[in-house]
Amino acid sequence: MQPISFPLSPADIPRQWYNLAADLPTPMLPPLGGDGQPITPQMLAPVFPMNIIEQEVSTERYIDIPEEILEILLRWRPTPLRRARALELALGTPARIWYKDESVSPAGSHKPNTAVAQAWYNRQAGIKRITTETGAGQWGSALSFACALFGIECKVFMVRISFDQKPFRKLMMQVWGGNCVASPSTETAAGRAILEKDPTSPGSLGIAISEAVEAAVTDPTGGTRYALGSVLNHVMLHQTIIGLEAQKQLQAAGVKNPGVVIGCAGGGSNFAGISFPFVREKIHGAQIRIIPVEPASCPTLTRAPFVYDHGDIAKMTPLMPMHSLGHAFVPPAIHAGGLRYHGMSPLVSQAAVEGLLEPQAQDQIACYEAAIQWARTEGTIPAPETSHAIAATIAEAKRAKEEGKQTDILFCYSGHGLMDLVGYQKYMAGELAAYHLPEEDLRRSLAAIANHPKPAERKTGRWGKTKA
Repeated sequence: MQPISFPLSPADIPRQWYNLAADLPTPMLPPLGGDGQPITPQMLAPVFPMNIIEQEVSTERYIDIPEEILEILLRWRPTPLRRARALELALGTPARIWYKDESVSPAGSHKPNTAVAQAWYNRQAGIKRITTETGAGQWGSALSFACALFGIECKVFMVRISFDQKPFRKLMMQVWGGNCVASPSTETAAGRAILEKDPTSPGSLGIAISEAVEAAVTDPTGGTRYALGSVLNHVMLHQTIIGLEAQKQLQAAGVKNPGVVIGCAGGGSNFAGISFPFVREKIHGAQIRIIPVEPASCPTLTRAPFVYDHGDIAKMTPLMPMHSLGHAFVPPAIHAGGLRYHGMSPLVSQAAVEGLLEPQAQDQIACYEAAIQWARTEGTIPAPETSHAIAATIAEAKRAKEEGKQTDILFCYSGHGLMDLVGYQKYMAGELAAYHLPEEDLRRSLAAIANHPKPAERKTGRWGKTKA
């Protein structure tokens, strides 16, 4: 009998994070302030502790993981690398399908990888309270869990549509001591301004970020900082433990490099986590196709331009060089709430500009179809976000069958869907529809950032097109 699980010994857990900024062929452009000039680390100090800021701006290739963080990560890490043999057989594909199972964490997703690290660094800096946003609730749950470990108060602004759709994620936060409110809320000026214009606003990650940043920087005690669950460089850094582990596990299974690496993509965190160590291999000559998969309703990498834009609707963040649908964009209320973000990680964006990535978009019907097929073969119920990666994986496995080509496909199983069953219920009842963002909605949203500084799309030209 062939093994389907490839565990890694706790002694083999990576002891350093990998920083793609050290190896990008063309370095990222800097974030800009409101005056159009590059920001300094000191400008970020009211928002983040300085030890986090140092990681954000670092170009060191490897950064040591503190022992206390490792001790906590070892509660569930290394996570399993599994082979999806049942799905392979159902598809009749010669491809071998591997998945890194991040659903085994206490919060059920990849998010604690950075939540624990950020809470630890905030505690080292003497911070007493952390504010944040959350979409589907994965990040808010993870940060509430991490803050509980370090005795830090946690305030979470949860996107209204997910707050209503996913009540048990809110309860998870409360169990871990987090204070979760629906966004837009009446607690901040940013939230009140949105509600004044649209009292029934479904919210967005951009709105929730504005509220969380405002709540942090207006604390008169100075003891509050903000934490972000995706997009920023230090978050991508912390998540690379996923791909670093996967590399060791694949080697144990006799695979030097997979032919394809896939991850769902909203702000970029789990995608970066699984892919960045393999992006490094691709930069150095490996033949690997690397695919971020996003919703067709929020097509940041596949249809949005590479621009300078704010990460939030109230323009409290710096202007970041990234693919963006416009900071005021409010995505439709799809059930993959963790992917409903207007922008994309600058590191992921630069890798896409360079041509190292092949972005794809999937509509929610195709994703739920893939999730059902996964559940009825492999047995587990994936998060709606994760289903995007599964849909692309199934498509790649079918391509391998058509071409008669054996290849290794690796994807990140970023979280389970046990708190997302309402979405499955609506899909099976025929209450969901495929939705592709209309071109006129995209143009209208982008018009609002037409006067922002224009970043140059700097690239070496060594790799192909950036959009599939």
